[in-house]
Amino acid sequence: MTAKGGKRSGILALASMDKLLRKAGAKRVSESAKKALRDLLEEYSEKIAMRAVQLSKHGGRTTIKASDIKLAQQT
Repeated sequence: MTAKGGKRSGILALASMDKLLRKAGAKRVSESAKKALRDLLEEYSEKIAMRAVQLSKHGGRTTIKASDIKLAQQT
């Protein structure tokens, strides 16, 4: 995804990746590390989201529940 100006690619903010890595103990975080973590998390999250949608449809619902997310993560 590219916003106006072409600066953002992805859904998750790079600042959030920086916070996660610093919380894990990093003193300095490169731009490429932030982007790599963002790409990995977005890919993983998309797989879980698609599975959660399948589970809710199977249950005859249009609303995704927390239980769908948890079950999608387990399968």
